[in-house]
Amino acid sequence: MPNRGVISPSVSIEDKRADSARGEDMRYDGMRTKKRELGFTLIELLVAIVVLAILAAIAIPGFSRLLPDRRLRVAARDIYSSMQLAKMGAVRANTSWVIVFNTGSNSYRVCSDDGGDGDWTDGDETVEKTVNLTDYESGVGYGSGNATKNATTAGGALPGDNVSYASPANVVVFNPRGTCNGGYVYLENNKNTTTYAIGTRASGIIRLVKWNSSIADWE
Repeated sequence: MPNRGVISPSVSIEDKRADSARGEDMRYDGMRTKKRELGFTLIELLVAIVVLAILAAIAIPGFSRLLPDRRLRVAARDIYSSMQLAKMGAVRANTSWVIVFNTGSNSYRVCSDDGGDGDWTDGDETVEKTVNLTDYESGVGYGSGNATKNATTAGGALPGDNVSYASPANVVVFNPRGTCNGGYVYLENNKNTTTYAIGTRASGIIRLVKWNSSIADWE
């Protein structure tokens, strides 16, 4: 039988208050520890900003040196894509599509109709796309840069106006079979150390090559 005469010791109000205070202190310490784990001090933030500024100061000049060549590469690939567009357009529409290269205005146009007069340069053509090479900046435009020979298999002299298409002059014509006249367009930038040649063979093959100074050839 349990001893009903034994009375458990009572807990004083002071002891309860002390326990409550200890609990509050423990919770406060836990919150401070969590804040330290999740946050950053002002000094840590300033150090991170300084490190990022140093990295940016190192990276930006290098990127600026690479930017002209990147823009030139993009311009060359865009001409390649425009040739693909003209070729596929001619096949789908069962009519001739052309690209007219204007070295005087540093631009080119993709046209799908000659206006019925057989002349692709008199202004009455149906223009599908117009590209200004100056929009690429960094001096991107027609030019042979440091190349010493043309991009054909035989090599030889580079064209005087940097476009070798003839009959009609400076115009590549894709017919409904996807074949075309052969020739090349040459691009450079203001560094004059990189040159791209974009062109076609009579079979309709479209090529994009870059001049390699170390081997003095296109690849």
